[in-house]
Amino acid sequence: MEAARLARFGVVGEPEIGHEQFKGRLSIPYITKSGVVDLRFRALHPAIEPKYMGMTGAETRMYNVLDIEKAGDFIGVCEGELDTITLSSCIGIPCIGVPGANSWKKHYTRLLADFERIFVFADGDQPGKEFAASLARELPVTVVQLPDGEDVNSAYVKYGADYIKEKAGLNG
Repeated sequence: MEAARLARFGVVGEPEIGHEQFKGRLSIPYITKSGVVDLRFRALHPAIEPKYMGMTGAETRMYNVLDIEKAGDFIGVCEGELDTITLSSCIGIPCIGVPGANSWKKHYTRLLADFERIFVFADGDQPGKEFAASLARELPVTVVQLPDGEDVNSAYVKYGADYIKEKAGLNG
């Protein structure tokens, strides 16, 4: 709950005119030093499609960019806002994320160039493996491959924070 509060998540109750399609969805703000620069909306029930929605005309952005300044010599990268917050707030690994495996933009690479270690937390599916492989072609990364069918959040719930830190070699 604290992680959701810190990330400023909310649920859309009374949407603005023209934003009725977001009613009942989780609101995920993209926050930078200058404030909120974008909002994405996630379905709270697995049967609701589409799972994620964004503002019309919004460009894809990197999520949780404030962790770049908070991080020491290493940072994590993953796909999905919820996985990013789980790594950052619940597990204690500074992390940035992209909204999906195909959302990485070339210029993001420059933002991570000064880190000694970059961990890519790859979802246990084909897009997750391809995402990690594509980043490995651009940056010197350590791929942390999650088990088949798992992402950061589900692995955290199932196995705990120490399991993920251990997979990354960050225990102790």
